Amino acid sequence: MPIFIILIVFSIVFYLFYRVKSFRTNGVATKQWLSSKASIALGLFLIFFAINSFTVYISTVTYIVGAAFIILGVANVVVGYKKYRHYLPFAIEEANSMK
Repeated sequence: MPIFIILIVFSIVFYLFYRVKSFRTNGVATKQWLSSKASIALGLFLIFFAINSFTVYISTVTYIVGAAFIILGVANVVVGYKKYRHYLPFAIEEANSMK
C-alpha cells in the first residue's frame, strides 16, 4: 500500500534528521532529548515496515519477522517516549541557560 511506503520514508527521514541533529548539538540534555526523538522515529519505521511487509508478502516467515519488528518497534517507541518526557524539562532549562 502506498500510504505505508510514504510513512516508511517519512519515519526514516525523521530518524536521520534527529540523529544528525543530536550529533551536532553541544548540550547534554538536548542531545539526549533529540536522541529520544530519533528512537521514536526508528520505532515507527520498524512498525510501518512490518505492516507493509504483511500486506505485500504472505508467508509464515513474513509473519514471524513482522511480529518481531512490531515488538521491537513498539519497545523503541515506548522507551523513546519515556526518555522524551524525562529529558524535555532539562533540555528547556539548558536552552534557557545558553541564551
